[in-house]
Order: sequence, then C-alpha cells, then structure tokens
Amino acid sequence: MSKLPVSVAAWQARGKTCKISGLDVFFRDIGGTSSDAVLFLHGFPSSSYDWHTVFPLLGDDKRIICLDFIGFGLSEKPKNHSYSLFEQADIVEQLLKQQGIKRVKIIAHDMGTTVTCELLARREKKLLGFGIQSVLLMNGSVHIELAHLTPSQQLLRSPLGSIFAKLSSKLIFKAQLKKILGKPVLNDELEAMWALMSYRQGKARLAQTISYIEERYRFSHRWIPPLTRLDIPVLILWGKKDPVAVAAIAEKLAQEIPTAKLQWLPQLGHYPQLEDPVAVADVFNLFLA
Repeated sequence: MSKLPVSVAAWQARGKTCKISGLDVFFRDIGGTSSDAVLFLHGFPSSSYDWHTVFPLLGDDKRIICLDFIGFGLSEKPKNHSYSLFEQADIVEQLLKQQGIKRVKIIAHDMGTTVTCELLARREKKLLGFGIQSVLLMNGSVHIELAHLTPSQQLLRSPLGSIFAKLSSKLIFKAQLKKILGKPVLNDELEAMWALMSYRQGKARLAQTISYIEERYRFSHRWIPPLTRLDIPVLILWGKKDPVAVAAIAEKLAQEIPTAKLQWLPQLGHYPQLEDPVAVADVFNLFLA
C-alpha cells in the first residue's frame, strides 16, 4: 500500500472507518454530538481531504461531518463495483443514521453536487432519512450537457479508459490539475491528492469511478426537476475561472432554483476550497450562520 504524506496520515488518524454495506467508509466527525450537522461532500477524483484547510476556519460551534465516497480517498475501492451515485447517496444516509444526525446543511463540490441532487430527489418524494435545511453547491457539472470535460476525463470514459488509468503518472495528473485551477495551490496539496487517489489501488479504479458522468446524463430527468421546486435556502458558490464546470452551469442553476442566490469567486477555478480557503470559509460562515 502506497505511503501517505504526513499531513494525510494525520488526517486519517483523526478520522474513523465504519462498515456500510460491507465496505470500509472513512469519515471525520468533528465538533460534538448535536443531531444537526454540516455535511461536506467531495468531488472526483479527490476526497474529503479537499476540505482540510477550510475546517479550522469554521469555528467550534458546529458539528461537521465528511466522508470519502466508496472508490475515493481512504475508503474502500473494490475491484468489480458499479460506483453508482445512488449507492454513494445510500452510504451518506446510512452514515448519518449511524452517527445520530437528523438534520444537515449540505456543502457539496463537483461530483458531490450530484449526490446532493439524488438526496434532494429523495427528500421531495419523502424517502429521505434525514432533514436538509440548506444547500451550498460549488463547481459541479449538474448540467452535464454544458460541461467542458478535460482530456483525461474523456480518455477515462473511452474504451481505452482502464489502460490510460494504469499508465497515468503523477506528472500528468499534476499538469492536468493545474489547468483547471484559477489560482495556484501548494505542491503539497497536489501530492496529497495524488497519494489519496492512488491509495488502495485507486488509480486502477478511475475508469470505473468516472462512470458517475454517464449517470448525470441518464438520470437528469430525476435530478433536475426537484431543483426547480426547492423550498430551502440554496447558495451557488462558483469559481468563475473553472474551465470544466463552466460559469454557464452556475447561471442555469441560479435561474432554475427558486430559492437560489449566486455568488462568484471571480479569480478562482475548479477547486476554490484549495485555491483560497480563507475566502471560501468566509462565505461558508455567513451561509451557515
């Protein structure tokens, strides 16, 4: 098993692993035992570690919970697995139930925005096991038809996907990632992201875990209509320089969600929480207040 950077090993040591549907799920549960929590959902191909610089800036008055989806970060990455967004939503539900959480405010990035859409669809049908008080969506291609996929994403989705995944290197990964940032991030962050992606054979699973993009096309009829009927506060917080989840997606979401407000982060790209954690935490604190 590949060695984790010191900062990631420390993050792992402060977290826990639980069994959900027979699979190891890594999570962090910070700040008390309240049945209300702030739930953070990460994106592809990274992990909940994406939030590590933001959490210390959110004060001590909130219960915060985050997890690594199956196939990502420190969670299990089984070889023959569907990696469906429906299963990821099931895991969120079961984790919150295990931890005694009854109501959440959701902050979601990238792939996590579509897991949120599935949770909201269940909420509308009164099939959700917890309450959602508000939602903040960041740089996720909810409207996949408007997204500009990277060359790596396109290759991973092609018949050559598994070969490309095996051949991908840290150098290629860092180069691709730098292209989707609006503002440079520390090399340590890129190293951590690569290490977490590679951990537990994760690199070999990339062609499988990216299948969530296909589900975005297939199930838009399930996920988009509930957004147009939402009755809770929604903030669309967007790094405007994102070349993948482009600004047009944020604008469309702000138009169709009746309760939505749109806030730009004009100089930031696809990973605002890593590019400028202080600016992002300031917005989170206002939104959660």
